Amino acid sequence: MTDEVGRDPEAVSKFVESFAAQLVEAGMQRMPARIFAALLSSDEGAMTSAELGEQLQISPAAVSGGVRYLAQQHMVSREREPGSRRERYRVHSNQWYEALTNREAVIKRWEGALREGVGSLGAGTPAGRRMAETLAFFEFVDGEIAAMMERWRLHREDLFGA
Repeated sequence: MTDEVGRDPEAVSKFVESFAAQLVEAGMQRMPARIFAALLSSDEGAMTSAELGEQLQISPAAVSGGVRYLAQQHMVSREREPGSRRERYRVHSNQWYEALTNREAVIKRWEGALREGVGSLGAGTPAGRRMAETLAFFEFVDGEIAAMMERWRLHREDLFGA
């Protein structure tokens, strides 16, 4: 049996669950991982709550909670269907870029807290030195992420156009 574009729905379902399992192993919650994998594997990159519920065999509440988490992580966006009150949830081609850029803001906040920690603990103490090394690590990572994201932007343009 195949869908309207010739894919085997069972094979698609198997991929969704397999990829979701990989995301869970990497630390993502199970339901958001399944929703993200389903959206990523859909041709439009967008589905309604009902479509997600039907494909994944989950409740509307499970869809809502999973989408809320994914939206907070900047991995999906909500859109209104034209002329309808129904929302569609969309994964964009640059979702990884957005998610990583969001992490960069978290790293900046950690850097500020660590700077305070170094000041509070004293740079010359063992704890202060450990805090300073942690701060230096996050400053390094922050710079590397920014440079890497710029390289990715250029690489993506080469591969897929503007």
